[in-house]
Amino acid sequence: MVRLLAIISFLLLFKFSLPVVDKQLENTDIKKTIDTVQSEISGKDNPALSDTLTSFYEKIQQLADQLGFQVDELPFTKQEPQQPKEVEKVELTPPMDQVFSINNIELGNLKEDIDHNIGKANRSSLNEYGTKWYTYHEDYHDYFMVMYDDTNKAAGLYTNQDLIASTNGIKMGSSKKDVRSKLGEPLTKIQKGLTVYQLQENSDYDMFLLKGTYVTIFYDKHEDNTLTAMQLIRKDFEEKKTDFYTKANSALKEGFEYQLFDLTNAARVKHQLPILTWDEHVRGTAQKHSTDMAVNNYFDHTNLKGESPFDRMKKDDISFYLAGENLAYGQFSSIFAHEGLMNSLGHRENILRKDYEFLGVGVAFNNESQPYYTENFFAK
Repeated sequence: MVRLLAIISFLLLFKFSLPVVDKQLENTDIKKTIDTVQSEISGKDNPALSDTLTSFYEKIQQLADQLGFQVDELPFTKQEPQQPKEVEKVELTPPMDQVFSINNIELGNLKEDIDHNIGKANRSSLNEYGTKWYTYHEDYHDYFMVMYDDTNKAAGLYTNQDLIASTNGIKMGSSKKDVRSKLGEPLTKIQKGLTVYQLQENSDYDMFLLKGTYVTIFYDKHEDNTLTAMQLIRKDFEEKKTDFYTKANSALKEGFEYQLFDLTNAARVKHQLPILTWDEHVRGTAQKHSTDMAVNNYFDHTNLKGESPFDRMKKDDISFYLAGENLAYGQFSSIFAHEGLMNSLGHRENILRKDYEFLGVGVAFNNESQPYYTENFFAK
């Protein structure tokens, strides 16, 4: 009986002291310390602290169970993330007509045949070529995208998973040295209308023109510069895109947002991590920051009011115990933005952080149609 009364006293004291502590923190310097600690939790892995908080919650839950009620509203309540499931590996065969195929699909294949063999696309969204990427996957396993022409023939393909087959032995995980030894030196320039654009040297991707197809091979510099993704674009589609940046519009903005979300989940599944849930609320936070950067011509996690990503999320009434933000600017597509983020260690760590549960993506364009990308991750 004495122990039962002690338990009740502890729980009541804990419950009714929380509002008092919160109110006092608003008017003291301690709040600054709390914000700093929250930023540290949000920006870096801190397994010891996370384990302590989880253990504390579990002990409170055990005490509460003895009294017959739940404490789901306690801070730091943790939800179990959706675990990746096992999917049978696709049996890949060398392409018949092209140098490369993705998921046994080649440029020129009919949409009707692809949908019959794979199933209907999970999503379609506008891309920088003025048409749509059709996204196919099974809970982000066997993830790839197809772009179709006016006759419903595949004119573009992309994947960042082990779905690449070739006539020359190049596949997912091939080294940059092996790729170049088989395909030759990559392109150093590409013409758009009357303008010739110089391609960046020593970049994390190579572009080749093979049998009427622009082949872009992305490398993972954190995995010894091995092939990590591939994009195939039919020559006429690439060359009719006369500007480096596609003219901005609301449909393209939304397309880039959903594509970046899907690319992130496909990368997580590739690394045996649970997928993230789209969050419309934090998407708004991300959109406002991208718009602010585009309009006011800056690029920073801290806005011109001095607000951090965590300040902005709190301001938008988003509850979290773990959060992070990725920014990208100037990449002409969601694919190039994602692959660039994956080769930046801090951004890569956000994309591949196991404990995140939700993601919202916001894109905005400046007056030159250059995109600003913001990804806001969090767990609650």
